[in-house]
Amino acid sequence: MSPLTRRVAAALYALGLAGCTVGPDFHRPNAALPAQWTASAPQTPGSRLVPGDLDPRWWNAFGDAELSSLVERVATANLDVAMAGSRLLQARAARRMAGAAAEPAVEGTTSYLHARSSQHGLVDISGLNGKHDYDVWQPGLDASWELDLWGRVRRQLESADASVEASADLRRDVLLSAMAETASDYIRLRGVQAQQAIVRQNLELARRSLALTQRRFADGVATHLETAEAAAQVSAMEAQLPGLENQRVRLVNALSFLLGQPPGALAAELQAAAPIPPAPPRVPLGLPSELAERRPDIREAEARLHAATADIGVAVGDFYPRITLSANLSLQAMRFGDLDSWGSRMFGIGPALSVPLFEGGRLKGQLALRKAQQQEAMLRFQRTVLGAWHEVDDAMSDYDARQARRDKLAAGVAQNQEALDNARRQYVAGATNFLDVLTVQTNLLDTQQAWVTSSTDVSLALVGLFKALGGGWETSFPVASNGRAGTPVEAATPTTSHGTKATRTE
Repeated sequence: MSPLTRRVAAALYALGLAGCTVGPDFHRPNAALPAQWTASAPQTPGSRLVPGDLDPRWWNAFGDAELSSLVERVATANLDVAMAGSRLLQARAARRMAGAAAEPAVEGTTSYLHARSSQHGLVDISGLNGKHDYDVWQPGLDASWELDLWGRVRRQLESADASVEASADLRRDVLLSAMAETASDYIRLRGVQAQQAIVRQNLELARRSLALTQRRFADGVATHLETAEAAAQVSAMEAQLPGLENQRVRLVNALSFLLGQPPGALAAELQAAAPIPPAPPRVPLGLPSELAERRPDIREAEARLHAATADIGVAVGDFYPRITLSANLSLQAMRFGDLDSWGSRMFGIGPALSVPLFEGGRLKGQLALRKAQQQEAMLRFQRTVLGAWHEVDDAMSDYDARQARRDKLAAGVAQNQEALDNARRQYVAGATNFLDVLTVQTNLLDTQQAWVTSSTDVSLALVGLFKALGGGWETSFPVASNGRAGTPVEAATPTTSHGTKATRTE
């Protein structure tokens, strides 16, 4: 390389490093959220929502070891999470491909040609006048590098980085949904098992009432109507058991599916009944300002906006000239043995300039498209933040209202139990008819089932609240090289990593 060529290359390289970056710089959008949740949180006496830091491992708040085990296992076994992890690996691979545009490209080539030129054609480069065959051996290296004078390539890399972050947040969203669905199905399963226990307990009481009525009928004290009513009540309660068993089987299958296992795989593990996981006495909510850092859908929307902003810079860069520095170093000889001769060397180096002159409006249309896409991404971000705020507010209201309903039903169960005990004593003493006993027992069963349903709903509402707050993915579950989630050892720092990345300008 001649001194002049080296100076030109050095000057072009320095110009590339000092070049500007076209297009708008990304600035993190403001998430319009309240300063405190307490302004919108329900204020009824039964509310247990309090200020404080949200526990990322929210499933442990229920104090159920089986629930915690299932939720943590779903991260490594769930197929939806695995597919989202695979999409993240694809995004990382695409980022590496985009990054190649910023680096020089070097290609090794080797060619061999056996030919004969025409005796009546143009000049024979072999010098044999077309009378003999000849060989041409030519190994070499070709290199090219686009000088990113205007920052177009840097904007492409910025967009690719943001797309990787969006894919990571999408995976977190899938993971959060899978964990919440696992917790919800498990709570429903325990609720169904509690319903089965209540029906069996009441069925035993109904059978005792039927036996008592049959004895009284044999003694001539009870009527045939009372005996038929007692038998009908037994049949009605027995009819509830197949439906509840079907619900139990389906929920076990749903949990097995979430863990990537065949139907019934968890049947033995979940066969024994257990109490409905209770809500804790206090539920810290965290700060609204943390929602934009914690909720994966908000983080994804922000990353998509970042990518759309960078794409505008790419579109603007297409209006500017492109300078590509290329070089070739090779050997050429008509005999293989001459390739090591100094005279066989050949090289070429120099810049190439490409200037867009007429594109038929393509570049302007592409720029308008990118700007419109950025506007859509901004609106999507605003909608996502607003939707998250609504979800949290609705979830707090649901949690508070369901607690109040459960507490009222608990009092009703106690009152109906007392009423049934009194009615049975009065019936044995002959002070009332059997219809009153049936009515009170039916009311007790209905109230007990309503209380179980309400208790289940309270815990489900809390799961919904935790999901709305976006917690759960921060403490665990990295992506392994195969796209599957790994063991829960990763400690993420979303505020620092995401915030720094979002505010970075190229």
